[in-house]
Amino acid sequence: MNIYWESFRTFFKIGIFTLGGGYAMIPLIEEEVVNKKQWVSKDEMLDLIAIAQSCPGVFAINIATFIGYKLNKVRGAIATTIGTALPSFLIILAIAIFFSQFKDNPYVAAIFRGIRPAVVALIAVPTFRLGQRAKLNRYTIWIPIVCALAIWALGVSPIYIIIIAALAGYLYGQYQHRTKTDSHGLNKFPHKKSE
Repeated sequence: MNIYWESFRTFFKIGIFTLGGGYAMIPLIEEEVVNKKQWVSKDEMLDLIAIAQSCPGVFAINIATFIGYKLNKVRGAIATTIGTALPSFLIILAIAIFFSQFKDNPYVAAIFRGIRPAVVALIAVPTFRLGQRAKLNRYTIWIPIVCALAIWALGVSPIYIIIIAALAGYLYGQYQHRTKTDSHGLNKFPHKKSE
């Protein structure tokens, strides 16, 4: 099957069944792209999610674009982006046309009340999985907690959190690289055995 059509169809299906925004898409994307099609690995998916969150724009479009680009450069990115955006566009268009006819319908209101708890679960589950894959432990668990409290309680802009986290990650990577280099340098000239 044509990879463009296949990637478009996959992301169109994800777009249709996603309720609650881009973060609710993560379990569906993982199931289709990582588990079934194996277009990206679990580690690559984690990196793509981090990049998509850090970039301006809609998370769902960003992640679809990055996966499409990894599959087949610009054409792949176009196919996955259109596949993701088209269902939302069509659904919003239909709602705009017919909203006045069912906005006060008690059955529709009840349906949306039932959907809300499911959306919370769809967002909570990938968040927990991402934490596991990011190798959070007792030494690093404070990082997401402090970031969340800074945003929620202190009103710190997420932009500053992203910049600080990127800078801290870069500095930590440099520190680890230097430590490895120093340890290899020490082992370059092993001590002579005493005669």
